[in-house]
Amino acid sequence: MENYLEQIKEKASYCLHCKTKPCKSGCPLQNNIPDFIEKVKEENYAEAQKILSETTIFEPICGRICPHGSQCEGSCVRGIKGESVQIGELETFVGDYILKNSIEKKDSVHTDKKIAIIGSGPSGIACAYYLSTMGIKVDIYEKHSELGGILRYGIPNFRLPRKILNEWLEKCILNNNITAITNTELGKDINIEDLKEKYDAIVLAFGANISNKMNIPGEELDIVIGGNELLEYKEIPELKDKRVAIIGGGNVAMDSARELKKAGAKDVTIIYRRSEKEMPAEKKEIKAAKEENINFLFQTNVLKVIKNNTTKIECIKTELIQKPGETRKSPVNIEGSNYLIDIDYIVMAVGSHPNEKVVNKLNLETTKWGYIKVNEHYQTSNKEVYAIGDLIGTKQTVAWAARSGFECAKKILEKI
Repeated sequence: MENYLEQIKEKASYCLHCKTKPCKSGCPLQNNIPDFIEKVKEENYAEAQKILSETTIFEPICGRICPHGSQCEGSCVRGIKGESVQIGELETFVGDYILKNSIEKKDSVHTDKKIAIIGSGPSGIACAYYLSTMGIKVDIYEKHSELGGILRYGIPNFRLPRKILNEWLEKCILNNNITAITNTELGKDINIEDLKEKYDAIVLAFGANISNKMNIPGEELDIVIGGNELLEYKEIPELKDKRVAIIGGGNVAMDSARELKKAGAKDVTIIYRRSEKEMPAEKKEIKAAKEENINFLFQTNVLKVIKNNTTKIECIKTELIQKPGETRKSPVNIEGSNYLIDIDYIVMAVGSHPNEKVVNKLNLETTKWGYIKVNEHYQTSNKEVYAIGDLIGTKQTVAWAARSGFECAKKILEKI
């Protein structure tokens, strides 16, 4: 333990404590990163926790699963010529300190206002917690049997241990002003019109966890699985001696690949149409996948899924072309480079969208991409109904979702 604390102090000492704080600007929640790290260096962990608590309640979570490379650590001055400060690890350390030490829950103020929040992922939790500390009674409706949303039913246990998640919810989030109502699904067990009669406002926070399709021949076959659904429902087929292809390059692709490899798949191959450099997944997640003997096929596109006596996918090589007006190179199929790969299961991890069946029943205005449309106050076309997080097209990270939840709570307090 003493050695570990010395390592943490050494990593904290690596921070230059920049006056301009570019890491803070890179954090969606605007955490005061240099100041909390300075307190870690001084071994004043309680003060480090206090500084972080001014902007976040997700310390044990974000420290583990945030894409630090594209957020805080990606903005670190140290990273220009060398390695960035390991902000995620330092936040995890403070988060675990919070879990091991009792903290005072904020729920002492009480009003006669009551809010319903549909969904208990990062945006819903953030909104519920903030409102509860302002004396608002909050009922969180969750379709699954436990709270957590994507944190529990999307991020694998090997990245976010359930013990940590459960302790965080119990010790840091739930208080006397928050009531959890589980096994209750919008459009099936509850509806907006009935909720309007009971609450001063309704917040939709049920995410966007339906896997996108590639619209290729054979995609409708039963050997094709959605990556988001795979991680949410854990309905994993028998994988002994089976070969699996994962299509996509984000963290859902990495999580799906590692989950299936751990579940016993013989071979798991991630297929991505750009190069490794362009992969949106975190570098540490790519590294972890490689260490677990997961294969990668870069600059490869999938054209069709074939199922006869055997199952195969038809692939084609791609080249990256810089198109006018675009900052990112586009993959273009190389004519005549087609080839077949023998495969048993295919997992589509090429993005996600909201549940159209649920959204369409709400009679709310949506964007052309199927997200619920909101104004600057997070109000939908029905002003009594708010929407936040991935459901409105927020950048799909925990911190961005949480930010929308906090901001929405503040807007609600201005209105009710």
